[in-house]
This record gives sequence, structure tokens and C-alpha cells, in this order.
Amino acid sequence: MTWAYATVGKPDAALFEAMGDQIVASNLLKEFRPQALSNTVWAYATADIPHAKIFEKVANHIVESDSLGRFVPQALSNIVWAYTTANVPHPRLLEKVANHIV
Repeated sequence: MTWAYATVGKPDAALFEAMGDQIVASNLLKEFRPQALSNTVWAYATADIPHAKIFEKVANHIVESDSLGRFVPQALSNIVWAYTTANVPHPRLLEKVANHIV
């Protein structure tokens, strides 16, 4: 849902905050496919809605799940772009992605 709002350029800060809080408070990320993880952080970065906790949770999930082999190159690119654009440093994630692609 956040992806759709960000794509049409109509982000709703309260909705993004509530959805981010729900994702952070739950264990839902294990149910997300790689594209959904990528789309989630892309949406927050595109909408310019800061939610440091969701970026942290998604990054930690990706790093700990050791599932980068399931990500298509576009998803990896979107993830790196999102963290850079949102100015959310996560060296472990970026190092893991860099090591995966080389």
C-alpha cells in the first residue's frame, strides 16, 4: 500500500507512520517476499517520510536472513537507493549487498 501512495505522489504521513509502526511491532517481515521488502523501503524514501525503525528492521531482516540470492538486481538497486536517499546508514546491509553482487 505504501508503494502505491508513493508511486502516485500522494503519501499520507499518518498512514505511512501507522503501517511502519505495525511492521516494526510485528514479525511480519518473514512473510515479505524480496520485492515487498524492496518496495517498502523504496516507498518510504520516495515519499520522504522518515521512519528510522522500519529501515532498521528491514535492513536487519535482510542481513540476518541471508537471502540475497532471492533478490533480483532491481530489488537490490532499489534497496541501496532507498537507504541512500533516506540518508539512513546501515553499513552491514550495504556491505552484504556489495559482497553479494561482486
